[in-house]
Amino acid sequence: MTDFFREVDEDVRRERILQFLGRFRFLIGGVILLILAGAVGWRITVSHRLAEAEAMGARYQAAIDLAQQGEGAQALAALKTLSEEAPQGYATLARLRAIDETVASDPVAAAGAYAALAEDSRYPAIFRDLAHLRALYLQVDQLDPKVFEDKAAALAKSDFAFRNSARELLALAALKRKDFDAAGHWLDEIVVDPAAPASMRQRAEAFLGLVQAGKPAYKPAPAPKPESKPETKEQTPSGAVPAPEKTSTETGKP
Repeated sequence: MTDFFREVDEDVRRERILQFLGRFRFLIGGVILLILAGAVGWRITVSHRLAEAEAMGARYQAAIDLAQQGEGAQALAALKTLSEEAPQGYATLARLRAIDETVASDPVAAAGAYAALAEDSRYPAIFRDLAHLRALYLQVDQLDPKVFEDKAAALAKSDFAFRNSARELLALAALKRKDFDAAGHWLDEIVVDPAAPASMRQRAEAFLGLVQAGKPAYKPAPAPKPESKPETKEQTPSGAVPAPEKTSTETGKP
């Protein structure tokens, strides 16, 4: 009897499922087709992006090869075109490399181009920070020392990705103007920063030796000389008669 009721329940359940599928078969089929189409479309999109990235990478490498072969003008033109046509990543790299190509011929213009990129919000923050730092490397001899120090110190904060490079630049600028205290301060900041690369910490320690060698040796201040008192001659009181010299008869000497 129990088996009979179980079979009846299964038949009823099967009939309800068939009724549901018959009623919503077009909707279910459409959902399945959408899922399949989405999967195929996603796969096509990924393949297209990979192919595009490979093509842009090949164009970027070709421009770098031209620069290394001494074809500066052609490399610069290729990089500028790539910076306008490529996706953001390769466009940023191409623009940075294009500025690099102008450093030797026109450092002032290159510094301005780096500064402009650093202020361009279309680019990722990490690239803008790098451009800002490269601009300062070129402006170390162009800017007033105080202006340069203020700009570079803003990049030497603990939340800046390239803070130790900025500190090293500040230390070198301080050494150049023989400000050994400031140089020592920035070099110490590099040495104690656990995020600083080992090679940079070694350089900082080496420069600290130069800082100590460049500082003037400590000399204690000379003790003040005692004030010399004027010699006073014994004077005869006014109105006094000087005593007469003793004669030979008084002294008993011939």
